[in-house]
Amino acid sequence: MEISPQRKMGRGKIEIKRIENTTNRQVTFCKRRNGLLKKAYELSVLCDAEVALIVFSSRGRLYEYSNNSVKATIERYKKASSDSSNCGSVSEANAQFYQQEASKLRAQIGNLQNSNRHMLGEALGSLSARDLKNLEGRLERGISKIRSKKNELLFAEIEYMQKREVDLHNNNQYLRAKIAENERAQQQMNLMPGGSEYELMPPQPFDGRNYIQVNGLQPNHHYSRQDQTALQLV
Repeated sequence: MEISPQRKMGRGKIEIKRIENTTNRQVTFCKRRNGLLKKAYELSVLCDAEVALIVFSSRGRLYEYSNNSVKATIERYKKASSDSSNCGSVSEANAQFYQQEASKLRAQIGNLQNSNRHMLGEALGSLSARDLKNLEGRLERGISKIRSKKNELLFAEIEYMQKREVDLHNNNQYLRAKIAENERAQQQMNLMPGGSEYELMPPQPFDGRNYIQVNGLQPNHHYSRQDQTALQLV
């Protein structure tokens, strides 16, 4: 689609191209400049925007407008442009760094996977005689450490069981001594006059019509041959 060089402005159509007549060109410049300055002012007021406008005429004359300061706005523009450029360069540098780190990690993972396969006796075809000898030495050292750790755990378990055996033996001796002590005390009580002659009778069912039990003692058949006695009130 072709774009017409003419634009509709106002009531008629004005062709947008350089005005050849110097007087007409100067008049048009003054009108358009004033309109542009007015629009810049309205934009800064209505939208609370920081606006700086710089215009040089064909004769080199400077016209400018700023709601703050043209110099301050230009410095702000330079800083914003520099920050944007730096952000882009920093982001690119970070991306390259992370790509390199990712490549290193992938290589390390591959080496570890190959090493694990070699330790399992797999994928040995790519190893030389020297590599196989080194692998054999690593395996022997690993087996030696495993055996050492296993023996350490076994000795610790044996030591614990031996200590446990001693504790159980001591507890057994203590219980035997307590039993013997109780038996001796019981024998001494039996040898005392009247000692353990009577023991409590088992509970009797109460019947008020027959008797009232006043003495709950009965002879001890184990240690005395005296006649049984029980006092009863009928």
